[in-house]
Amino acid sequence: MKRVVITGMGALSPIGNNLNDFWKNLSEGLSGAGKISRFDTTKFKTDFACEVKDFNALDYFDRKEARKMDRFNHYGLVCAEEAVNDAELTFEGMNKDRIGVIWSSGIGGFETFETEVEGYVSGNKTPRYNPFFIPKIIANGVSGYISIKYGLRGVNTCPVTACASSTQGLIHAYNYIKWDKADLIITGGSEAPITESATGGFNSMKALSVNNENHVSASKPFDRDRDGFVIGEGAAALVVESLDSALARGAKIYAEIIGGGESADAYHITGTHPEGTGAFLAMKEALREGGIEASELSYLNAHATSTGLGDISEIKAISRLMDNKFENLTVSATKSMTGHLLGAAGAIEAIATAMAIQKDLIPPTINTQNVDDEIPSDLDLCLGKSKSKNVEYAMSNSFGFGGHCAAILMKKYKS
Repeated sequence: MKRVVITGMGALSPIGNNLNDFWKNLSEGLSGAGKISRFDTTKFKTDFACEVKDFNALDYFDRKEARKMDRFNHYGLVCAEEAVNDAELTFEGMNKDRIGVIWSSGIGGFETFETEVEGYVSGNKTPRYNPFFIPKIIANGVSGYISIKYGLRGVNTCPVTACASSTQGLIHAYNYIKWDKADLIITGGSEAPITESATGGFNSMKALSVNNENHVSASKPFDRDRDGFVIGEGAAALVVESLDSALARGAKIYAEIIGGGESADAYHITGTHPEGTGAFLAMKEALREGGIEASELSYLNAHATSTGLGDISEIKAISRLMDNKFENLTVSATKSMTGHLLGAAGAIEAIATAMAIQKDLIPPTINTQNVDDEIPSDLDLCLGKSKSKNVEYAMSNSFGFGGHCAAILMKKYKS
């Protein structure tokens, strides 16, 4: 089995349009929430979101090229390029048959779909759709664009498991390299769901926060007054490669991936199991594969969306995993700052986890003032500000509609 490491990362988020800005603002506890600028929210219960700021596709693509792609494609390609540059990859002398792309999106080109269908319905019923309509909406579009851009002929796929998508993509990339079926994989996720239909749809499910008056602090995981998640957008990319490949080209190493767990709640299409059964199984499998005990975990980046049932079911799973012994564990919920990036959430949180390992700094859970009574009082939720701590082992969780559960386990790299 090959050892697998992370050698490059890129971030495009509501709190920073590159890796350095993202990490700086995350560690400083900045909220990315603001009033929605994309459409008139007058008729909606929620009027705020975590939007990417100051992004213009024409800064990265020519006008013709930009029009062929949806916003989630723009985000993904820009982010992947940052990760490739961060990894100092030129691909010269590398076997591109063994370099792949595994890229995820939960809902793909939602903005394009909405715009095209609205245009058709409001017109004369003549189906004069944009010829790029289908290529712009398919969720696997980014993986295809990345492979074409760099001429990468290895595995090319797109796991779509709602909000677990990009964590599962990272696990699959880890497995391909571990099993010696690839040398290097660009993996990650991108999402651009801040649209009328997505906002309206999640509102109808009572999933989104409606705390319009206090939108900056509306994402408050673990707080007894939480009322739903804050929708976010953006992308995150990771260059994952075999340790042999990384050492051969003198690459810097952020962290080593040592385990991944995938499971199903097998309970409800949108609701998590009340006892967190699937979450527990995914985390348990990641630890088993990594060959460590739960007591060795230093940090866990929780899925923690700020929903009533979801937060508590995950805490129950963590408590079961740890046998209610939390002496060495710190948990934080970075969605309190970024909002929920849906299919890209796992990738952006994997970056946060890898950076916590590299910097020995745990990003905070912000906005939480009154911890839910169902949460053990001795569980460190890293409230309010970052925490300096030696992080040897860290895990990141992601759960998606459909009952999909995924956990990725990393450790500090040592030769």
